[in-house]
Amino acid sequence: MNGFPLHPGKHALPAVPDPAEHAAYVRTTDPDADLSTFDGVVLLYQGRLLEHALRTYRTSPRPGWVRGGLHLVEDQGRRFALCGGFGLGAPAAALVVEQLAALGTRRIITVGTAASLQHNLRPGALVVCTRALRDEGLSHHYLPPGRTASPSPALTQHLTEALASYDVPVTRGPIWTTDAPYRETTAEVTRYEADGILAADMEAAAVFAVGRCRAVAVATVAAIADSVVDRRPRRHSPETEHALRAALTAAGRALHASAASPRTSSEH
Repeated sequence: MNGFPLHPGKHALPAVPDPAEHAAYVRTTDPDADLSTFDGVVLLYQGRLLEHALRTYRTSPRPGWVRGGLHLVEDQGRRFALCGGFGLGAPAAALVVEQLAALGTRRIITVGTAASLQHNLRPGALVVCTRALRDEGLSHHYLPPGRTASPSPALTQHLTEALASYDVPVTRGPIWTTDAPYRETTAEVTRYEADGILAADMEAAAVFAVGRCRAVAVATVAAIADSVVDRRPRRHSPETEHALRAALTAAGRALHASAASPRTSSEH
């Protein structure tokens, strides 16, 4: 029986495509395509949250720099970028992280939604991820075999501190990243609930793996939108929308604090 990936040890082998080729291509039409002087990038998985962000901040769009929409923000002395509209799931998120890294990004915070695996985590709660179960395929092409992938401890701490000033419940802990949201089984949910896994998402393990590979500090915060432990299908929730907006604002502040701190620059 073949293992996965099919080619053993591929995480340690050089790849044929180089993300630097993407940056070079972009700069043929926009020589100023460079994100190295910005605090970092906030990745937004929900289109409605990007629309809210574009209403909230004064932004400058940079079409063609990455897949999806990229918008530069200057707000109260903070300089960061917003990126959204690139799709859902590990491959879509990882591709954008690769492109952002090639353009000079050194810090990324992702903001999205997740399904609860614990009875006490209700819609509107925020989960700051401390590690992610690698039940997707992409991370195994970037990292040695292993059960989990981890975010930047320093950037995660900055994010946790930034969230403390908002009136939303915040819990830190592990999540389960899976490529197959319609194949989350009772056996898995029961096991992961007992193991203390807080929620399920589709991207965290992948973006952590790419961040580790490309020396980019990555952190993740997710708003609980539904539940698989006591099945509640997703529906519109003002509490979830409030949590997402708080996470967006906190992410921009955390990137700025991180950029000014030596602890993140040396810790990915």
